[in-house]
Amino acid sequence: MTALTTYFSGMRTSIRPVTHLRAGRLWEIDALRGIAIIMMVVYHLLWDLSSMGGLDIAMRSGFWGVWQNITASLFTGLVGLSMTLSYANARQRQPTGSLWPKFFLRGLTIFSWGVVISIVTYVALGPMFYVRFGILQLIGTSIIIAYPLLRFRWLNLALGILVIALAPAVNSLHLNVPWLEWLAPTPGHGVDYAPLIPWFGRVLIGIFLGNTFYRGGQRQFKIPDLAGNGLARFLRIMGENSLLIYLIHQPIMIVTLTLLGIIHLF
Repeated sequence: MTALTTYFSGMRTSIRPVTHLRAGRLWEIDALRGIAIIMMVVYHLLWDLSSMGGLDIAMRSGFWGVWQNITASLFTGLVGLSMTLSYANARQRQPTGSLWPKFFLRGLTIFSWGVVISIVTYVALGPMFYVRFGILQLIGTSIIIAYPLLRFRWLNLALGILVIALAPAVNSLHLNVPWLEWLAPTPGHGVDYAPLIPWFGRVLIGIFLGNTFYRGGQRQFKIPDLAGNGLARFLRIMGENSLLIYLIHQPIMIVTLTLLGIIHLF
């Protein structure tokens, strides 16, 4: 199988619907990811109602600003934590040798879907508002560059705090360097903007949490087994389909709200 074939196969597999819960997974991680995806859908629904439906909702400040920050932090933290679980599981199958190709392909796949989102939003929203470096580009890039750090614990905590702490200083510089918008906050960044500073810091803290509470891919604490609970199962299904839901939820909501006459695109 050629590298290109492997890449496109990974793209297809990444959005294949999961209809039955997969065995051997930590139920609480998928459930948390399900909560994050639901929070994101709620936020984007209100964003649509505000930006296209005329509702007066402060989406970037106050309650909904905090909601957005918590949602993105949960997503990015789970990226790091999940990387430690994936690394531990892969090491059980391959005790020696590099796992770099696995993580590079996963990161490239998610980054590529982010590029798809950028192209679609460029066509739909124009050059002023399209997604230049959104959450999927952030996650894909983070998976690739965080790989060398997966074996460490406290180093990730220290680096994560440092990256997050850099944000106020970088913001005070008021950078206007478009080719650095992937790294640091830059004016005119459009929607769904998530530069590495500060968001990569959350990924690193997620790696710290994974290496602390899930060493070797095993839970290091006791919690009730709610894996079979109806609500937990629903959240787990949402979590296992989070990428697919991310890609399709906005078109579905916008078309539905337009057909209902609640928003007006033109």
